[in-house]
Amino acid sequence: MEIPVFIVDAFTNVPFKGNPAAVCPLLHELQDDMYQKIAAEMNLSETAFIIRLNSKDDFSSGARFRLRWFSPTTEVPLCGHATLASAAVLFYKKKNVNATVVFETLSGELYVQQQGESIVMDFPLNKPTPLDLNEFKDIVNAAVGDQPVQEVCLCGTTKKLMVRLADTCDRSVLTSLQPDPAVLLHVNTGGRVRGLIVTMIGAPGCQPGYDFYSRNFSPWFGIPEDPVTGSAHTVLAGYWSEKLGKKKMLAYQCSSRGGELELELRDDGRLNIAGQAVTVLQGILTV
Repeated sequence: MEIPVFIVDAFTNVPFKGNPAAVCPLLHELQDDMYQKIAAEMNLSETAFIIRLNSKDDFSSGARFRLRWFSPTTEVPLCGHATLASAAVLFYKKKNVNATVVFETLSGELYVQQQGESIVMDFPLNKPTPLDLNEFKDIVNAAVGDQPVQEVCLCGTTKKLMVRLADTCDRSVLTSLQPDPAVLLHVNTGGRVRGLIVTMIGAPGCQPGYDFYSRNFSPWFGIPEDPVTGSAHTVLAGYWSEKLGKKKMLAYQCSSRGGELELELRDDGRLNIAGQAVTVLQGILTV
């Protein structure tokens, strides 16, 4: 069996930046173990599978597809950069004619559309809840050591723990963090944490005017650090919107690859995440 495969760098307009995802458009479903084997072979933070729902549709004319995301070790419930990459394959490579495409996913229906040079994704908003720092002091210490922490929040929906560094910290403090994935996995959180976000206030007065910075660690999904994470920003957007009093924000994820996300909280309680994407590889997977 031959399966088309694309590798797309998401949340960037420059090759080899942003977050790479593999995207496989499929005419029909595969066995679950095959999805996982392909994702392990691709060995990227996520591999996305776009699955045709109607046999009369093709990838150029269809307006609704199933979308599944797999890390190298497991299926994941929500993934921003691989959704952006999938939309880029449909719009740019398959020349999909629809203004809006709908993905049916484990997180419900996700709408994507082109807007200028960007792709806008309609995502859920997952606002975190503030916690007592002592409740998760071991994992916070494993993440940031003795750096000053301003606030700790948990999103129960996504199981992402968000640690905000003190405003006195320079951006270099965030970029220099090197948490040990094995130590993070060893800390007992009672199953309440499956992802770690470290964030800090940005510098909106300096060009290009980032409102906040972040990094994202997901060893629970076999991903020591995710370069640019849309799902993490469903948590970050709700938090920083309240703190900054803004509904439109520009965010930067400070991994070694780096990536930029445009965020807009909508009146219906959902979140628009916009970004660019670049296809760097196209080929055939033989299985």
